[in-house]
Amino acid sequence: MNARGALAILRNELSRFFRTAFGSILSPVLTTSLYLVVFGAAIGSRMDPSQFGGSSYGAFIVPGLLMLTLLSESTSNSSFGIYMPRFTGAIYELLSAPVGVAETLLGFVGAAVLKSLIISGIIMVTALLFVDYTIAHPILAFGYIILVASAFSLFGFILGIWADGFEKLQIVPLLILTPLTFLGGTFYSVKVLAEPWQTITQFNPIFYLINGLRWTFTGYSDVPIGLAFGMTVGFIALCITVIAVIFRTGWRLRG
Repeated sequence: MNARGALAILRNELSRFFRTAFGSILSPVLTTSLYLVVFGAAIGSRMDPSQFGGSSYGAFIVPGLLMLTLLSESTSNSSFGIYMPRFTGAIYELLSAPVGVAETLLGFVGAAVLKSLIISGIIMVTALLFVDYTIAHPILAFGYIILVASAFSLFGFILGIWADGFEKLQIVPLLILTPLTFLGGTFYSVKVLAEPWQTITQFNPIFYLINGLRWTFTGYSDVPIGLAFGMTVGFIALCITVIAVIFRTGWRLRG
């Protein structure tokens, strides 16, 4: 394990993040705050808490909004981090350096995870200004946020290798992840839906992630919590396998 190599990549990625910290942090925090004002404060007072496991509507949507930001930021930060060396040609220096797959992942993906954790922490503090919420299982919540951030940072790493233009970097987060998150129960419980929408929603993988995080916050979930955690771990294993194959074959990295 080349710890110095992994640390160098990590430090470089974090320095880029802090150079643009104002824009990187302000945008997701402001967007989440607007959702909390409109849905949590304005509409939430008219909602029946019995529909949301006894929690207020504002507290119910906090995990969903946090997941919305977490998925978007983890994917975007990681994909952009690996895409830029490919775009500038610096990837060849990385490939020729004594740095393996593990060190590369620790550097790029680790930095993306840390960025997502910083933004998530700021959002949770900001949410307290608009919504009165508590975290039922704080240790599990922290662990699950790390799991989800790791899973989608790995996914973003694959996306950054696959993309051959800046437009493709935005396709998956904007046209796939964001709609799936909105349709995965961010603002509602699946139990309020009529059939066949209840069944259709259960084919949305983001639905299980949102419910996993919601359970750690409120103790309420529409699905078994073990299933949500299992799907997240399985997705991490799948992404690591794909990345290992990419580095072994040199797909999109060489030539």
